[in-house]
This record gives sequence, structure tokens and C-alpha cells, in this order.
Amino acid sequence: MSLRELWLVAWRGRLVIAAAGAVFAIAAVAYSLMAQEWYRAEVVLSPAEEPSALPFGGQLGGIAALAGIGVGGGNVVEAVATLESRQFARTFIEDRHLLTVLFADDWDAEHGRWREPDPEDWPDVRDAVKYFQNDLLSVSEDRQTGLVTLAVEWIDPELAADWANELANRVNAVVRERALHVSSANVAYLQKELAQATLVEMRDTTTQLLTAELQKLMLARGNEEFAFRIIDAAAVPKEPVWPRLALITVIATMLGGLLGFLLTFARYAADWKPPPTAPQAS
Repeated sequence: MSLRELWLVAWRGRLVIAAAGAVFAIAAVAYSLMAQEWYRAEVVLSPAEEPSALPFGGQLGGIAALAGIGVGGGNVVEAVATLESRQFARTFIEDRHLLTVLFADDWDAEHGRWREPDPEDWPDVRDAVKYFQNDLLSVSEDRQTGLVTLAVEWIDPELAADWANELANRVNAVVRERALHVSSANVAYLQKELAQATLVEMRDTTTQLLTAELQKLMLARGNEEFAFRIIDAAAVPKEPVWPRLALITVIATMLGGLLGFLLTFARYAADWKPPPTAPQAS
């Protein structure tokens, strides 16, 4: 069929197409008005600037590496990986007792029990972690600016903002505590080596390494924003991110119109008959 013939088919079925589009549009509006509203709260983070804890030559850094001692601070890759880790989400969910909050539809608050009679069907913390990571939490990094956006989507705007801000504080605390643990272990090791060192050069090297670790330990203890600086804390969102009435209505109307056209074309194809062929001359 040519484009002109397709246009003629669509014009003949314009009422069907318009009716289908209108039905889908009305259904989309009804869905948007009745659907659960979701809100998105965002925290903008900047990787904390970490002065080098080892301002000595490369030879000293190589010796530290051979000894198994880290000479640099944390980094944004580690912090983002911590944010996206299952253990981080699990600890947050358990500390905030969010299992029944995340699966509120399955929880009978009046009687304090799950609605499903079979314990095998009850959600557990593993289900909560999967749901939280896949549907509620998102972490994105801008490669050009280095800024990290932590976002939480939830049906309660105040909880969404509260969770986002707490997660930002928690990741700083976790990375900071990890750095404190590593530096404390390195300091204890270096102090032991310094006490046993006999060569002057070895004592000087160990002393410099110990000074670097003590500097890192001091920075970690005195800096709460150890991994990220909070540039813009999450505010309670005012407008929901879902459902989007205009977007849903436009897409539904287009789908309804397409369905109407397909029905019109199918009816035309069912009624179509090939033209009679002219008899061939003998």
C-alpha cells in the first residue's frame, strides 16, 4: 500500500482512532489520579579533599607499599562502592527497623504479624536489601565535576529526605571508621618496628612512615566529612516524581490512537478483495 492509501484508511477510521485515543487518555488520567505518589530526595556530595598523608619521596612510598602500609587516604571509588554495597544497605535497614516499613502491604500492623500464614512467604532482610537497592536508592557520579548524587525515592517525602541525609552521614562514618582502624593498626605495627630497628636509615624511614600514619589518624579523628562533603543536603520534596500526569496521558493517547489505527487497518484488510484479473487472450 502507498502512503496515500494508508492515509485514506486512517481517515475513514478516524472516529475509531479518536475514540481509542480518548479511552486510553481517560484511563491514563484515572490511573494518575489514583496511583501511589512517589517522592525523590537528593543529596549532592563532593569528594572530600584529602591532603597527602605522606609528603615524602617516592622511595619512601615504595617502602611503605612493600610493608603493606597504605599511604593514601580514601577515595571516591571506595566511598561510592560502600554506598552501593549490600552490607551498607543491610545495616541501615536493620538499624532503622525498616523491614515492615518497606513491606507495609504485607504487614498486619494491627495484629503485629505478616499477612501470609506460611513463614516461607514472609519477606526477610535479603528481600529488603534487594528492594532498597534496586528500587529506592540510586547513586550517580558526574565524571566531569566529580560530584556524586545520592537519591532516595519513597512514598513519604519526609522519610525520603531523612533517609537520604542519614545515608550520606553514614557513608562518611563507615569510611572514616575504616580509615581509623587501618591507621591505628599501621601505627601499632610501625611503633613495634621502630623499637626493634637498629640501623639509622631504617629508624629514619620508620619514623617518617609513623609520622605519616599519625597524621592520617589525626585527620580521620577530626573530620566527620571524611569521604564526602555535603554540598546540598536533601530537603523534603514538594512535588512527586511519579505518576507524571502529562507524560502518562500523552503516551497513553498515542498508544490508543495506534491501536485504533491497527483495528481500522485490520478491518480494511479483512474486507479487501483483489481486483479481478482480465482474461488472457487465446
